Amino acid sequence: MDDVDEFSAAPVIAWLMYTRETLRQLHYNVRTTPNINMLEKCGRQKLEVLALSHNTVTGVEPCYQKFPRLRSLSLSYVSISALDLSLLLTACPKIETLNLVSLDIVMSDPQAMMDLSSNSLKDIYVEAISLDKFILEADSLEKLHLKDCTLEVFELVGKGMLRFLKIDDVSVIHLDIGESAENLEIVDVSNFTIMWAKFHHMISRSSKLKKLRLWGVVFDDEDEFVYIETIASCFPLLSHLSLSYDLREAALQYGLQGSFVLENVIVLELGWTVISDLFSMWVSGILERCPRLRKLVIHGVVSETKTHEECQTLANFTSSIVRLMRKYLHVEVQFEYE
Repeated sequence: MDDVDEFSAAPVIAWLMYTRETLRQLHYNVRTTPNINMLEKCGRQKLEVLALSHNTVTGVEPCYQKFPRLRSLSLSYVSISALDLSLLLTACPKIETLNLVSLDIVMSDPQAMMDLSSNSLKDIYVEAISLDKFILEADSLEKLHLKDCTLEVFELVGKGMLRFLKIDDVSVIHLDIGESAENLEIVDVSNFTIMWAKFHHMISRSSKLKKLRLWGVVFDDEDEFVYIETIASCFPLLSHLSLSYDLREAALQYGLQGSFVLENVIVLELGWTVISDLFSMWVSGILERCPRLRKLVIHGVVSETKTHEECQTLANFTSSIVRLMRKYLHVEVQFEYE
């Protein structure tokens, strides 16, 4: 049911009562007068997928198995208290997928804190949410995606089942995934300020990591940079590496130190936001340490108006890449500019 106009509550309730015994999926984006308690109308039925948008959820009862078959829950632009959301999750003993987008979280405490717990949850997506503290206890969680959130503290308490971690445009002071990093296979971080030493320590036990993406990251300390050697030593199964950050002299002088080899990397993506001569040297330095590389993708930002110096730098880079790739004829090269 889509948000076309505001409906009278009576026909909507009648439709729900008529279908609820057989209903397995409900996508509800309807404003009614008065507001309908959807949880009360759809509870204890066969519902497996529930998506609520532009609604208010209040007074969730502390009732276990209110939704005994529900596997997917999506709340978008919904007003709900942190307590009610916690109780709702507890009422879904088989839930596997949870999507929370732009929630208006009602707080009874001065500290904006949310504590969610689920033994069955495998996949969570959180977008556009601001909290002081967010604690997620999920022993079976395999996929965590945070986007456009502002959090002082985020803590994941699990049993090492996490395989996919994506952080996109998130502001967080303290990020802790505890013991959940051991089985990570994909880490994708973009538009994020990191302390490299602390972040690397958090994921360093992920010996099964196959894809690492650090894109548009900003270092908390301007003297920090990524040590490629630590990536090579900690992630021996890594096959897809994507890096894009502000390059400095130290990134070349120290970041590529050592005789390390990225033995299993077959796809390499490198990008710039501001083109410089350092970028060509950086590409060359990483490329020579990837003996099994099959594909190189160069990402760049090209401004509409360019000075003569910028044009010359881009020309020099193009020439250096042409010369470089004569040494790597077996590697497919792709350029993506924006």
